[in-house]
Amino acid sequence: MTEPNPGDVAPQHTWLAMPMEPAARSTIDRVRRADDVVHVAVMPDVHLANDVCVGTVMATRRLLYPSAVGGDIGCGMLAIPFDVEAKVFRDPKHAGRMLRGLGQSVPIHRRHRSRTLPLPQTLQSTQLSHGALTSVLNDVGILQLGTLGGGNHFIELQADADNRLWLMIHSGSRAMGQAIKAHHVARATIRSASMMALDADTPEGQAYLHDQQWARDYACANRETMGQQVIELLRREFNALPVESMVIGCDHNHVQREQHFGQSLLVHRKGAMPADAGIHGIVPGSMGTQSYHVTGKGCELALRSSAHGAGRLLSRHAARERFDRRDLQRQMKDVWFDPRIAGSLREESPKSYKDIRSVMRAQDELVKVERTLKPILVYKGPG
Repeated sequence: MTEPNPGDVAPQHTWLAMPMEPAARSTIDRVRRADDVVHVAVMPDVHLANDVCVGTVMATRRLLYPSAVGGDIGCGMLAIPFDVEAKVFRDPKHAGRMLRGLGQSVPIHRRHRSRTLPLPQTLQSTQLSHGALTSVLNDVGILQLGTLGGGNHFIELQADADNRLWLMIHSGSRAMGQAIKAHHVARATIRSASMMALDADTPEGQAYLHDQQWARDYACANRETMGQQVIELLRREFNALPVESMVIGCDHNHVQREQHFGQSLLVHRKGAMPADAGIHGIVPGSMGTQSYHVTGKGCELALRSSAHGAGRLLSRHAARERFDRRDLQRQMKDVWFDPRIAGSLREESPKSYKDIRSVMRAQDELVKVERTLKPILVYKGPG
């Protein structure tokens, strides 16, 4: 196992909604000293996480750092508009029927083996790099396709300024992304700044890039599969049809080669969304607060990236300690959710997150707001 010289400290540019906590700043300083890191951009939703903070974008020339992508590879957003007004869900009977339908259509953790859905052909025709990963796919990967997951993943019904109904889904690659990260970290032989790395020009590095892209495709298919389930539910129960021409999708945990500063660089995004000029994206708020549809401005110093959401203000443990069920219900105000799981949702309470409006102001030079959406109904599961 080699220990390369970290060399010079990479330049850093930040767009902050509030001062960084010392532990997050220390983590980013460590990342800047990692071997082959040439540029770091910090988004306004930055917060502490394992190895690399969420809200960090970093670029390398040759080395791949799986920890700078994280385990939920390809986690991202899907937004679908419908041809009905959102006011239909102001009726508590309609909201209750929708929440029950979501519970029946979209499992939180995994599907029963008798109700699994077929993998898209693109995933079937692309082999993972190792038999151990194929075994995970044939077991839990098949069971989790079309499932939401816990934590901060959600399905939300929203209203735009014209009272149009929108669906927004936040989810990722589930257990497949975690397995792919763990598999390749275990095979990495380069250690720098307490992180394991792979050389992109070696077979091991190419295998990670291949599997990482597969996980991104799986995550996209997962969101689209859930989207189809919700579309069918809305059509059947409320006679609502999607407006396909306005659908938006993006992901915010990945690494890909891009051109920046006249160089070919491997851009790692962990909790950060691509924001190339004119590219559409989605920046969700916390549960119960407004979200945004945006277009990127292509800011080079930010590695053409933006925040991926509000970003945690409190750790999950701190949120559970501070808020009880009644606090959550007060914070949710007029947003429908399943009150039976209020206790387990305390760590996702709106006040556990930064003010999304402050986040958007902090990244005014990164994205342009195209649409603001208010939540009406949220479907989530316990972490």
